[in-house]
Amino acid sequence: MKIINLADAPEHISTIAAWHHAQWGYLNPGGTLESRIERMQRFLKGAVMPAMYICVDGKHLVGTAALVESDMDSHPELSPWLASVYVNPIYRKRGVGAALVKHVVSQANAHGFNPLYLFTPDQAKFYRELGWQFIAQESYRGGEAILMKIETV
Repeated sequence: MKIINLADAPEHISTIAAWHHAQWGYLNPGGTLESRIERMQRFLKGAVMPAMYICVDGKHLVGTAALVESDMDSHPELSPWLASVYVNPIYRKRGVGAALVKHVVSQANAHGFNPLYLFTPDQAKFYRELGWQFIAQESYRGGEAILMKIETV
């Protein structure tokens, strides 16, 4: 398995968009799969940020994680963010998610971004085990979200 930039494998966008829409579509009521695919085009420019990294096993897409300027519109003062951490269910519990998170943290560090933020509705324990610190728990788009950060240096 290896982690690469989505800009180097754009053929995976439709699968990624479907995964993300199924997992987090409730956070964007009224959003469509087509609109998500369109928004994902921003990751194909090869920029430092936004950037999406994907884990692949040969030709098989395994998971995703992104470095974005903002991921929570209620906190525009915080930047940048780890976002879109997703692992194909058949590859879970094998360290893929942790590897993707660590990769994005290392990319943030390499480009001088510190600290890095995230929010999660239900994976705070996973992120704590990777060194992320709790900031707050708050209501967000009809659910609860835990806001966290990590020092990248």
